[in-house]
Amino acid sequence: MLLSELLHPGVVTTDLEAQDKLEAIHELVDLLVSAHEIPMALRDHVVDCVVQRECSMSTGMEHGIALPHGASERVRDIIGALGIARRGIPFESLDGQPAKLVILLVLPKRNFQGHVRTLAGIAHLMNNADFRAKLLATVDPEAVLDLIESEEDREEFDQFGEQL
Repeated sequence: MLLSELLHPGVVTTDLEAQDKLEAIHELVDLLVSAHEIPMALRDHVVDCVVQRECSMSTGMEHGIALPHGASERVRDIIGALGIARRGIPFESLDGQPAKLVILLVLPKRNFQGHVRTLAGIAHLMNNADFRAKLLATVDPEAVLDLIESEEDREEFDQFGEQL
C-alpha cells in the first residue's frame, strides 16, 4: 500500500511536539484517535503494540526518518499517521541523528509479513534527500500529502509500495 493511500490531513501534523520517541508514539496515536482512525477504546492497545515493537529494536532509520510500527489482531487494515518534528526527536536511529519525519503504522497481525513491503516502500520513498527537505519545509498537511503523492507518481510505485 502506498503512503498516500494511508494518510489524509487529519493524520498528518507538521508540528510534532514530542521530546522523545515514546511521546512521539503517544502523540501520533492520539492523532489517529482524534481522526477517528481508531476508537479511543483501542488507544492503549495500539500504543502497547507499537511500543512493544520499538522496545525489541528501534525503528529509527537514517536521514532523520523513524518508522515506528506495530502489529495488532484488532485492526483490519493498515493505519498510519505522519508527524514532522522540526527540532528532531532522539529515536536511537542507525546514524545517530534525531528523527524529524516520523511515520507511525499499525499493521494487521494476520498479514504482517505482507505489509512489510509497505514499510520497505515507505523507507525507499523517504530515501530521497530533496523530497525529505521539501517535506520538512512544508507547514500544511494538505501540501505534505500533495508532495507525497507527487513523489510516489514520479517514482512509479506499485500498489504494494514497491518501486516499478
